[in-house]
Amino acid sequence: MTIDVDVLVVGAGPVGLATAIELGHRGIKVLLVEQNERGGVAPRAKTTNVRTRTHLRRWGIADKLAAEAPFCVDYPNNMVFVTSLAGYELARFGNAFNAAPVRSDLYPEHAQWIPQYALEKVMLAHARTLPGVEIRFGTTFQSGRQSDTGVESDLLEGGAALRVRSRYLVGADGARSTVRELIGAKMEGRRGLSRSYNIIFRAPGLADEHQHGPAAIYWQLGRHGLSAIGPMDRDDVWFFMPRLAEGQTLSHDEAAALIATHTGIDLPYEVLSADSWSANELIADRYSDGHIFLAGDACHLHPPTGGYGMNMGVGDGVDLGWKIAAMLKGWGGNELLESYEIERRPVHRKVIEEAVVNLGAVGMPPAGISANTADGARLRQAIGAQIQATKGREFHTLGTVLGLSYEGSPLIAREDGEAPPHDGAVYKPTARAGSLAPHAWLRDGRSLYDLFGSDFTLLVAANAGAGEVAQAEADATRLGIPLSVVRPVGIDVAALYGAPLALVRPDQHVAWRGSSWNHPLTRAAGRG
Repeated sequence: MTIDVDVLVVGAGPVGLATAIELGHRGIKVLLVEQNERGGVAPRAKTTNVRTRTHLRRWGIADKLAAEAPFCVDYPNNMVFVTSLAGYELARFGNAFNAAPVRSDLYPEHAQWIPQYALEKVMLAHARTLPGVEIRFGTTFQSGRQSDTGVESDLLEGGAALRVRSRYLVGADGARSTVRELIGAKMEGRRGLSRSYNIIFRAPGLADEHQHGPAAIYWQLGRHGLSAIGPMDRDDVWFFMPRLAEGQTLSHDEAAALIATHTGIDLPYEVLSADSWSANELIADRYSDGHIFLAGDACHLHPPTGGYGMNMGVGDGVDLGWKIAAMLKGWGGNELLESYEIERRPVHRKVIEEAVVNLGAVGMPPAGISANTADGARLRQAIGAQIQATKGREFHTLGTVLGLSYEGSPLIAREDGEAPPHDGAVYKPTARAGSLAPHAWLRDGRSLYDLFGSDFTLLVAANAGAGEVAQAEADATRLGIPLSVVRPVGIDVAALYGAPLALVRPDQHVAWRGSSWNHPLTRAAGRG
């Protein structure tokens, strides 16, 4: 059987789903295939950050993710360092990743602690509502061939051969990407920075057996080594991640015994799953070849510290989605898809650097850290102070999540002067071209972002020249580029954006700002 679609997306995790949703919202015909049944009990990612939830807001499903929170959306996203669950507290970080459901002027959606499979459930349900999106599970991508007009792919579905002809192919098929192998891209960097086990277990009553209060993760630094443990889902389901030696494996009985050893709490632990994983620092030497593109873990792998990996992949899907749609609709230029790697690679490198630093911020705990003695107390105080001073950058990441710019992209207007210095912890909004559009709330409670169109938006201040706006609209009509003109009531656009006019891209990044329209749509659409 042969199927003709606009885009074939391989991999139905958050990255593939984001790509399909972004395309589907623009009326593009997409086939999304996945070889496995998604879900299960062993998620890697557990934090959906403020940027990803803002994308969910654009798609109209942020509230649905909030409703899926296993312990309510206001469950404290605390990070607590202890010698063990039954032992002493060393340090504490509140509101990690800005997950508290409180209104902020900096962004429209707070982060959310939630297992990745719950996020996938919400995204999958939404993708299935989009008329142009077809999803097939139990379907394996095997090979493909390119021509000048697209890609012809061979798949296997339930033992039957399936051929798909598409204009574009997106490989969102993870660390062992078959699509990456197809284009001959190589992962470069370091493997095996650390090795851990991911153990999911059920333990009724465990939350009542310690005195540290609610938290998302309890980081245990005791005489048995390093580990992380925390509640994951309803019905007393928890996760436990100890670091193990290379080649070491655990049976379910051994895993249960290790949980008791590290926590110091003797309960009947029912192990649901146990598998190992390694932290890697890898990035592909290229992200594309012709009509084929890589996204997410297929082209960059991060240590989990900082919660960047899955969220960065969703950003890849958004970036690819609007650009591929523009090409298919005829208004995107030759530079548009070339900009995907140009824009995303520096972001990936910066995030990987942050994650690697965070990975090594806490070493092995010294002997005596759990001792009930004066020396033990002094040691805990010193270690706690060190953790408080060094580990905060892993949990306070707003500058990295919202503050990385696409300045230098061929799609972004050049501005004079130096860009503001980057601070990974602190986000200071700027409308300098390439940056995320500064956020504000409207008088009626809506976000300024809610006014942005699905394609380009021209933000107009009250004192902007009518002739400049008319010229922008004329340019959009002549070039066939969708453009919404927005004059937000009650917001001083000129003060917030540093100019009376600002051109905002479909991904909410500023492409240009100024007072005199100088035809920036041509550059922003990749048309030179």
